[in-house]
Parts: sequence; C-alpha cells; structure tokens
Amino acid sequence: MYAGLLGPTYETAAEVRWLQAIGADAVGMSTVTEVIAARARGLRCLGFSVITNPGAGLGPNPLSHAEVMAAAALTGGELARLVEWVVGQVRSER
Repeated sequence: MYAGLLGPTYETAAEVRWLQAIGADAVGMSTVTEVIAARARGLRCLGFSVITNPGAGLGPNPLSHAEVMAAAALTGGELARLVEWVVGQVRSER
C-alpha cells in the first residue's frame, strides 16, 4: 500500500512504525495530494514514484537529504524514459 503524508519533513521512526502497522509499503509526500487535485479537475491519472530512502530507523544511518537527492538523480533518466514510453503507448492507443 502507498501512503501519502503531507511533509515536507521525513517521517519519524514512530511514524514509520505506525505506517508499517497499517500496512504501508511506501510513503510519499506529494503524489497523493497531486492526484486528488487532478481528479478534482476531472483528469485521469497515472502516478510514478521513486523510492529514495528507507524510513527513519530502518537503515543503518540517519536520513540524509543529500543521499535522497543523489538517489533521485540516479533514477531521473530512467524515470523520464519510462514516462516517455508510457505516453507514447497512450498516444498510439487513441
């Protein structure tokens, strides 16, 4: 299950434990609110998320914003290619 939190801060260890207890496998700060806003305007949505860090208390080191940004940068090109491919598939179906 994907859980959406408002952010803009990383989850605390207590929040991570709670999210695990309710069945969350991944957590994001913007995807859920962006989809809610888009659906309110009548848009169809497909979301992609990149997991950039383990939750607080799950990894061997404290969370680091620099490491999160580095992980996101590593996957940026692949994600862009995936989105371009999906958009091409949707266009070809019309």
